[in-house]
Formats: sequence, C-alpha cells, structure tokens
Amino acid sequence: MLLLTLFLVYLIGAIAIGVPIAFALLFCSVATGLHMGGTATNPAIISAQLMRGTDSVTMMALPFFVLAGELMNRGGLTTRLISFANIFVGRVRGGLGYVTIFACLMFASLVGSAVASTAALGAILIPMMANSGYNRAKSAGLVASANLVSPIMPPSVPFIVYGVAAGVSIKSLFMGGIAPAVYLTAVMCIIWFIVSRKDNIRSTDPRPTAAEAAKIFLDGLWALLLPVIILVGLRSGVFTATEAGVVAVVYALIVGIFVYRELKLPEVFTGLVSGAKMSAVVMFLAATAQVAGYFMTISGLPKIVIALLEPLVERPTLLMVVLMVIVLVVGLAMDVVPTILILTPILVPVLNAAGIDLVYFGIVFVLANVLGLTSPPVGPVLNVACAAGRVKMDEIIAPVIPYWLAQSALVVVLALFPPLIMVPLGWLV
Repeated sequence: MLLLTLFLVYLIGAIAIGVPIAFALLFCSVATGLHMGGTATNPAIISAQLMRGTDSVTMMALPFFVLAGELMNRGGLTTRLISFANIFVGRVRGGLGYVTIFACLMFASLVGSAVASTAALGAILIPMMANSGYNRAKSAGLVASANLVSPIMPPSVPFIVYGVAAGVSIKSLFMGGIAPAVYLTAVMCIIWFIVSRKDNIRSTDPRPTAAEAAKIFLDGLWALLLPVIILVGLRSGVFTATEAGVVAVVYALIVGIFVYRELKLPEVFTGLVSGAKMSAVVMFLAATAQVAGYFMTISGLPKIVIALLEPLVERPTLLMVVLMVIVLVVGLAMDVVPTILILTPILVPVLNAAGIDLVYFGIVFVLANVLGLTSPPVGPVLNVACAAGRVKMDEIIAPVIPYWLAQSALVVVLALFPPLIMVPLGWLV
C-alpha cells in the first residue's frame, strides 16, 4: 500500500506542477522503483519497457490514420463535407446546426481526433453560423460538443490505443463504435432541436439548384467512400487495421491530388510533419505508460484495485456504472489518451474477474473519457472551439452544458444496457 501511495503522490505532484503527462509517468515510475530497490531501477529493464510500449504492429495503425486525416483535411475535404450535409438538412429550422452535427459525424469517419476535427470544422462553421444570425458562443459550443463523435467513430485514435493496451481486436472496437457514434449524433440533434426552437432560429440558406446539388453530392461521395472502403475491408478480412491505415493514406493522396486537385506538394510535406508530431506524442505516451504499468504491476496495484472493487465484481452492471463515474471525474483533469493508458492495465484484471466483455467496456470507457474534452478546467476541445470562434471560455461553458449532460446520460444508459452496443456489433462483425 505504501508503494501505491508513493506512486500516486509522485504522479499527481508532477502533474500539478506542470510536468507533461509522459514525463510525469516516467518520473513517478523511476521514483517508485528507487523505493523498491533491487533490479527495479535497472536501466536495461526501464529501456526494455519503453521499447515494449511502442513495439506493436497494431500501434502502427495510429500514425497512418493520423496522416490520412491530415492529408484529407488539407486536400479540400472539409468544405465539401459541409456542403454535402447542407443539401440535406440546410433548409430546416436551425439548419446550419444540423449541418454542423452531420458534418462532424462525416468528418469523424476520416480523422478520429476531436481536437483536429474541431479545429478544421470550427474555423469554417462558427463564422458561417455567426454570419447567418446564430449566437457565436452557442455556435462554438455546438461545434465543440458535436465533435466528440470523432474519437468514437472509426477510425478512432483512442480505440487503437485502448486496443493495444487491453490486447483486444481493433477491428471489433471500430465496428462497435459505429452504433454509439449514431447515438451521440441523435442526442446532439435532439438537444439542438430544443435549443433552436427555444431561440426561434430559422433557416436563411438559399436552396441550391438541382445541378449544384448534384455536383456537391458527387464531390462529397469521394470523401465518404474512404470510411466505406476501410470498414468493408476490415469486416471482410481483406486487410488488418494497420493495413487499413496505409490504404487510407494512399486514398487520401489520390483524392486530394487527382480528384479535388487541392493537395499540393507543400501541403503533403506539412501534413507529414504534423502527422509525425502528433503520432510521436501518442507513441511516447504509450512508451512511458508501459513503464508505469510495469511498476504498477510489480508493486501490486492491480491486486489492491481488485480487492477494493471486489464487492462489485458479482454485480457487473453496477461495477460498470461506478467505473464510468470515476472516468468522468478523472476526465475533468486528464486528457483521453493518458487516462486510457494509465487506467486500462489496472482495470483489465477487474473486468476479467467480473466477466465484462473488454470490447464492450472499451467502447463505453472511451466514450466516457472523451466527455472530458469539453469539461473545464482542461477541456482541450473547448479551447480549440474558443480560438476558432473568437469567444471566451466563460461564454462557451453554459451552451455546452446541455449537450454534456445528455452525452453523460448516454454513457450511463450504455453502461446499464450492453445490448445497445453488443447487438449492432454482432451484426457488423
């Protein structure tokens, strides 16, 4: 118990003084090892664990999907998806709000990152909504909340990280994320319906001609073919998750260069650099989390957690609800990937003891984690939406609350009723 206390004190203390999460994990691991003595502080063991954290063929899917998202974003995808959604729902009351929600869902199927999606779509949609008479702060709040679907809809970066950490199928996680992504979109539409009626928002967008609508539709189809190719290929077994990432990159290059003709060589180079930086951050986090997991294991932390949660092991539904509440609280102060990497090795033995399916848990677990992206004080997606919409943090919090509460309620419902995820997953796998 002493080692556990020391581990947590070092970790929380390092984070509190502003040490980046990856270095905080490495510091608290080595510091705990010094207290343990013996071979725990052997540099060779620590180096081996660092390598083990990223030495995974499955983890290679991550940089490929990140790069594909960067290339598609720079290749003219964003505006075409917005126009595609607009021809279907742009004319209804509050139409631009629904355009935002569905554009976020479509963009999510290509990017897999809420921060990247918010930056790309927010820069276009928030000014567009403001110029059409929508409240700027409420528009920014809608964009931030709607983009939480990005880490849930495949290809999802958090699903890849969780799948590697828990040792479960990335394909199953991708397929299982489709239904919750649809649920999230439905929840967003319901809340926006209420908000738009309360604010008496009406559509002012001109109806496109038949020729314009046909051109927009065909342009958008090229972008939407990518998730179809990925999901069909995964389901049929034509390629693995890592190979799907390579296919996504090649497809993004072909569409951006030869179809949309907006992806030039400088943008390709910029996308490569940006994708490498983002991938390096996640990979280094995975490496240091492996070291932390090693020290947590040899210090007996999983056994302590199992002992604490033992009364709930015989009641898996209640255990799921309790764990989701814990994750929601942790998400207020910690980003998604670090939370997944820290908690997954601790919780897997408990989940196995309770007989909870690791794929099902991973989907709900990631969904609960991503709610922290729009939760102050950290809320990285809120910060990006504020920058894109030129609004202050205190102005965006109130508009986000109804969406956050509805999304949190969805997490609880999914924790209480596993068939909502497992039945659609059975149809798709």
